[in-house]
Parts: sequence; structure tokens; C-alpha cells
Amino acid sequence: MQQLLSATLFCACLLPLGTFASDAPASNLKDVGSLSFPTSGSGEAQEHFLRGVGLLHSFGWKQAIREFKAAQAAEPEFAMAYWGESLCYNHPLISEWDRDTPREVLSKLGPTLAERLTKAPTDREKGFVQAVDVLFFGDGDTAARRTAYMQEMRSLYGRYPNDDEVAAFYALSLLSAAGPAGSGHRLNVLAGSIGLAISKRNPRHPGAVHYTIHAFDDPVHAPLALPAAGVFADLAAAVSHARHMPTHIFIQHGMWEQVSASNQSAYAAAVALWEPGDNAGDMTHALDWGQYGDLQRGDYESALVWIERMEDIVQDNAGQARVIDALPRVKARMVLETRQWATQPVTDESPAPELLATGISAVKLGQLKLAGQAAGRLLLMAQAASANQDGSYYSRTGQPLQIMHKEIAGLLVIARGNVDEGLAMLQAGVDVADSMRPPSGAPNPLKPVHELLGEALLDAGKPEKAVELFNTSLLRTPNRPLSLLGMARAYAALGNDEAAGEQYRKLAEVWKDRDFPVLDEATTYLAARSL
Repeated sequence: MQQLLSATLFCACLLPLGTFASDAPASNLKDVGSLSFPTSGSGEAQEHFLRGVGLLHSFGWKQAIREFKAAQAAEPEFAMAYWGESLCYNHPLISEWDRDTPREVLSKLGPTLAERLTKAPTDREKGFVQAVDVLFFGDGDTAARRTAYMQEMRSLYGRYPNDDEVAAFYALSLLSAAGPAGSGHRLNVLAGSIGLAISKRNPRHPGAVHYTIHAFDDPVHAPLALPAAGVFADLAAAVSHARHMPTHIFIQHGMWEQVSASNQSAYAAAVALWEPGDNAGDMTHALDWGQYGDLQRGDYESALVWIERMEDIVQDNAGQARVIDALPRVKARMVLETRQWATQPVTDESPAPELLATGISAVKLGQLKLAGQAAGRLLLMAQAASANQDGSYYSRTGQPLQIMHKEIAGLLVIARGNVDEGLAMLQAGVDVADSMRPPSGAPNPLKPVHELLGEALLDAGKPEKAVELFNTSLLRTPNRPLSLLGMARAYAALGNDEAAGEQYRKLAEVWKDRDFPVLDEATTYLAARSL
């Protein structure tokens, strides 16, 4: 159960203004974490400011805005309260969507940078204010301004290398300038190293653990962030993003119970905060990832509940693209993970996940004409996405759509009797996937192509090659039950009883307490060989 931290707040005004955060005791902020951020603010204003910063570190934008506004009301010329609020209107790791509101907030402090700086009485506070001025009033596009902001924070960090709050916001600026983990390795790893260093001094600093997770959110570096994920999972119970974010690391360790629980908590937090007119993205995201976790656990009843919730959200939030895109995804995932094959008519409006589930289902059900229609439609979508880059979930590049087309087309060719040609098409899909950054969350496409090729190779009597594909699938997503099952069957076909038994045991552990016929297969195999 979430342990609530002491509500006692540290009053920074009692410290000399030159004191560094690391020199002062950390403030334990109820249900947010532990941090120290002495400023020129005093009393009630500083109390609200500290809590606002704790929430800001967890990306609890709505709650943080309230705290920073309360700090402004208590002390109208408190520069850092305006600094904090200005950072609450844009997610720093995705596209900027509101540059005007941060400018309005900062302009309330003073109409020009020079006037705003006069309200910041210390060099450190001036550095924070100067940095957000570059971010929101600077020249260039979003990427250019984020890079300039990062450079300002680097300068401030150079002057205050032992200040945990300067370090934390510098780490976040590195992530913002670098882009997703994997595309800017050096900056991401530098950000993660700073987060780890802060955590050594203050293990429950919300920004340190949060930014460490974002920095190492890829299959290669995810083990470095597992301790941070464990800490962050116990912080900020009222912030949906904070409850969800540890999932990014848990999912890369195959920790399905934790994936499910974290997203249940994230969904509950999002529902509690939501008001009519709000964006439902946090609810949708938690439902999406939570369903994937429950499907891996074999809890198909809970996975259906996620779909029912998603349908209600879509009905109440028509027009929100992220919500609309998620519903066909969770429905298609249900079909593909449970292998309860089902098809839908193929139309020009059919979403990509639905086409994938329909295409694979159609092959399995012998409806080859329908499978061909799904494959053809996905090919057209892949070509259009590669040309237009329309920004939708499956169309950010044409690559996931290319893979989905090759998955259905390859199975279709195999079903028509051309096994080697079909396997080659699936291998082409694997080649595309290998050229992409490995997924840090649920598979994209929904059916991992390495796993699908492994299954096809096993069916074609090529278990040795199948082992290689299942092994790669499990390296990308550990403890994925369908890959464990495929690996066990491939080893069994090779006569490697010990290796097959190991995979069957892992599968039985993931699906413990489930009444699945395939578990009888595992039990029988293990018992027959006394493994």
C-alpha cells in the first residue's frame, strides 16, 4: 500500500539565500516525494511552491498549476512561482502544443525579461527565469528553443553542480532536447546518470527517479532504471502519469503483475482528477497498457473490462484522437493475444490494428480472400504513411504498417502452399523491425513479427531457426507467454528436454492459476521427463 510521507514542509525562507539545495534537509511532501528547493519565497508561498515542484517533477500538471497559483496569490512577486507554472502547460518530451499560456504566465510577473529578472533576487533564481524565457520567448521552432533551454540549464548546472533541483531540471532539459530514448543516446544517458546521482543523495526525489526512467526507457538500458521504477511506483498516488511511468521499465522485464497494478492505479488517478472537457489521454494510456499486462498474465476477463471502459471513454470524449485510436488497438490486441480469431469487414476506414487482427484471423479461419483484402489495405496505408507522415499512432513512420502488411501477406502465401516464399516475406518484416528502435512498451505492431516468424518456422518443421526467432522476441519483451510457448515447443521438437522444460516452467509461472489447455501440455511434458 502506498505509504504517505510526512506532510511537514521545510520553510526555505529560514535559510540563507545562497544555500544550495543539497546543503539543506530534504522536505518530505505528502504523497509526492522528498525534495529541497530553497528560494526567496516565504511561508505559505514557499509551502505551495514546494508541493508544486514535487507535482511538476511527476508531470502532474493540473495539480501543480493549482499549487503555483496559490503561491502567487500568497506572494504576488514570487518569481519562482511563475517559473513553475510556466512549465505546466506542455509535456517536455512530446510536441509543444501551447506556447501562448506560458508567455502569459511569465508576463504577469513582468512584461519584459529585464523586469522579471529584477523579481528574482538570487543568481540561481535568475538562471531559472532566464532559461524559461529562452524556452518560451526565444527564436526558432520547438526543437531549437528546447536546445537553447538545455544550454541555459547546462550553464546553471555548471554554476550549481551540487544543487539537486538545478540538476534535476537540467536532466529533464537534456531529455527534452534529445527526443525519445534511443534517438539521442548520449543526452539520454547523461540525463540518466544525473538522475542516478541525485537518487544516491535523495532516494525518493520524484524528479530523479522519474527522469531516470525516461532516460533509460529502452530494452538495452532498462535494467539501470528498475530501482528507480520501484521507488517511483510508491510516489505521487494522485498523479496518473507517475503511477503509469514505472510500467515502461516493468514491461521490459516481463513483470506483468506490476504492469497491471501500476496501470490500474494510473487509471484510478486519472478518473479521480478528470473533469468534463479535460483530455482523456491519461485514462486511455493506462487502459491501453493495463490491458496488455493483463493479457500477458492470462487474465482475459480483466482485459475485457479494459475494453468496456475504453468504449465508455470514447463515447464521452468524441473527437480526441488519442482516445479514438486506442479503442481498435485494444480490441485487436484481445483477438491476437487470446487467439480467439475474429474478423471484421475490410473498408477504406478500417484502422490498422483491426486490419491486422482481421488479416491474421482470416488466414487462421481459411478466409484467404478477406486476408488478402486486409493485406492490400495495409500496404496502401504503409505507402501513404511513408509519404505523408500524418503523425497518427501507427503512421508516425510507414515501418509498423509495412511490418503488418508483411505479416498478413506472408501467412497468406504460406496458406496457399508457398512456404519458403511466405517465410521470406515474414523475414522481410523482421528485417524492418530490426531497423527500428526496439519497443519500450507493448509491441508495435501488436503481433511481434519475430514471434510470428518463429511460429511459422515451427509449423514448417524448422525448429532450430524458430528457436533463434523466439529468443530474439524474448530479448525484446521478456516473459512474453506466447514466445515462451513457442520456444518450449521448438526445443521439444529438437529433443532438447532440459531447455524445453525450462521454457515450459517459465510459462507455467506466468500463467499460474490459469485454466488454459496449453498448460496441460506443459505439465504433461515436464511429468513425462521428470523435469
